[in-house]
Amino acid sequence: MARGTDGCTPYRGLILDFVGVLTEGVQAALHSWCASEGLAPDAWRITLADLPEGRELYAALESGRLSQAEWNRRTAPLLGVDDHHNLMGRAWSGVRPAVNMIALARAARRAGYTVALLSNSFGLDPYDPYEALGVWKLFDVTVISEREGIAKPDPEIYQRTLERMDLPGEACVFVDDNPGNLPPAAALGITTVHADGQADTVKRLSSLLGILPAAGRVHR
Repeated sequence: MARGTDGCTPYRGLILDFVGVLTEGVQAALHSWCASEGLAPDAWRITLADLPEGRELYAALESGRLSQAEWNRRTAPLLGVDDHHNLMGRAWSGVRPAVNMIALARAARRAGYTVALLSNSFGLDPYDPYEALGVWKLFDVTVISEREGIAKPDPEIYQRTLERMDLPGEACVFVDDNPGNLPPAAALGITTVHADGQADTVKRLSSLLGILPAAGRVHR
């Protein structure tokens, strides 16, 4: 068992989502970028989530059936943007790393936890969001939907994550900002934590794991 500040816990693995868990300011950054392009502030969300063709393209991107470069080319006209080159990278340029959650992930590894990334990706080339925000080196295991050909909430991608961690579900905690991604993990015995955007998410996770981030405290 991993040992933290409160002694032994029943957990040995920590599985983290990327967007909304290891990132901050996504919506504000996307709104700002849309405004800079002369678009409505919520044009990105509407195009990717509400527009049927936009949803289909993004789903294909997540599962690796479409390259990011091709997604850029086909999504730009849906948004009403003339320049498709590095569209994803330009839109994401203002997103920040979630420094407190990153500190907790590092502390978990030092405490002996196996730390995994389980992310529905949105392409790795030309823009690699994990590299841009500096999180690749946080993990012992990385499970990226583009590489797997399947995405959350498909139960298979959770099972693959456990297999690569060499841990049973009961030994792991999974953190995701999308509540729809939590039930398949729970069905495998994984303890789930909803990263709901509240300031105490890191504090709740720290208490659950029995560890503290670097500097010996949870930053508020």
